[in-house]
Amino acid sequence: MTKLRFQLPRWLLHLLLGGLAFLPLAAAVADMIDTEKAKVRSTTLIENLDHPWSLAFLPDGKMLITERSGDLLIFDKEAKNRQLVRGLPDIEAYGQGGLLDVRPHPDFATNQWVYFSYAAEGENGVGTEVARGKLQGAQLSNLEVLFKLGPKSNRGQHFGSRLIFDKKGYLYITLGDRGEKNRAQDTQDHAGSVIRLHDDGRIPADNPFVVNKQGKPEIFSYGHRNIQGADLHPKTGELWSHEHGPQGGDELNISRNGQNFGWPVITYGVNYVIGTKIGEGTHKAGMQQPLHYWVPSIAPSGMSFYTGDAFPQWKNNVFVGSLKFRLLVRLELEGEKVTHEERLFKGKFGRIRDVRTGPDGFLYLLTDADNGKLIRLSPN
Repeated sequence: MTKLRFQLPRWLLHLLLGGLAFLPLAAAVADMIDTEKAKVRSTTLIENLDHPWSLAFLPDGKMLITERSGDLLIFDKEAKNRQLVRGLPDIEAYGQGGLLDVRPHPDFATNQWVYFSYAAEGENGVGTEVARGKLQGAQLSNLEVLFKLGPKSNRGQHFGSRLIFDKKGYLYITLGDRGEKNRAQDTQDHAGSVIRLHDDGRIPADNPFVVNKQGKPEIFSYGHRNIQGADLHPKTGELWSHEHGPQGGDELNISRNGQNFGWPVITYGVNYVIGTKIGEGTHKAGMQQPLHYWVPSIAPSGMSFYTGDAFPQWKNNVFVGSLKFRLLVRLELEGEKVTHEERLFKGKFGRIRDVRTGPDGFLYLLTDADNGKLIRLSPN
């Protein structure tokens, strides 16, 4: 199989190039942009990231950033440096897989646990796994693998994967169908599902297939194609997610216990190139309809409910990155209904891979490129 990994560890390459802790950052160049409801200042904080995939915030103000090629970085925007974290497991940078999401434990300040998803090699190929380790300085220790997708395969696409903790402390793991669409309807297969676990990897007793044994006990919902964005609704606490459709049919959904989201039996998308029908149509009894869908596909990536105070006019709006159209989507809601969509910054930043609301109330974006960037959006 083709690997994208470096022959030498990237931390060693950085060290040989002149220092582990102080790697080059971007010049902080700001730019003002008008949108429907706000004037936004964009500031590039870092560049030269290698296909960054995810970012997360630590209680001390530092940020964690993953690079798909296999590195986890700590970024200190006050000291203006980034540092490589050591102690990660073996990561297979293969196709769309590699080091993916990262999420501190809700009680990180007291327990130092950091969770991350990644592609790993094993029997029959490669698949998504989730591990945690205690982060002290720039070193991970006490590494524990909590979840392994099964079965693995040699396909290079649709690894998922976002990690979300809900208000009860459950850990949700979003997965893709691994490019083998019928797996999403097989509840004896993890692919194409949302997984729910306790924070230590134990399986909750009320997961839908724990008692009836008709599916893998880790599964919470299924029938998903490839979920690469998720966040908790700020009022209801429910898990909202979006997933890639094929040619059209990207979906925004609420994942609920035991529900079937239909892929590939129902979809608003069609087959690539030839545009033929997939499955049985767009509706079927017992399968969930999306809250919102995109035709043509926008190739959605990261997702964040805006919960800050810096942009009060955006309160509780949903922000979704777009890889295909290189823009940021803003969605206004009334309950579970999307009432308005604004498309922001088309072509300005590149492929937007992740979007997060920071503790400072600003929005942060990662761009997916071999010269990827971290961009902060703040008010005028």
